[in-house]
Amino acid sequence: QVQLVESGGGLVQAGGSLRLSCAASGRTDSTYAMGWFRQAPGKEREFVAAITWSGRSTSYADSVKGRFTISRADAKNTQYLQMRSLKPEDTAVYYCAARTGLSYYTRVEEYNYWGQGTQVTVSS
Repeated sequence: QVQLVESGGGLVQAGGSLRLSCAASGRTDSTYAMGWFRQAPGKEREFVAAITWSGRSTSYADSVKGRFTISRADAKNTQYLQMRSLKPEDTAVYYCAARTGLSYYTRVEEYNYWGQGTQVTVSS
């Protein structure tokens, strides 16, 4: 089992920045791919960004490309989402996700470990 804990959410004005963190604990001795998803009220959970276990390959949703950067620590058990030029439409609960594997994964159903979520609110 792997436990994921997100942190770093909050309230920010449009154009501002936030950095989310996700710390993994438990059985982290395997190769885990990680990702970020978000869910706005009344909408389905959607892909934001993903990163391979090595950290060398990443993928982004078109809506955040060029504004968000996903990365992971050298120890591999922590990932980050640096969010810049935030827009009101980025407002959502952001979830950290993990699964075993060497690639990156962009679909909700591909992940089997999830954090509890952290709220990001962008005011206009």
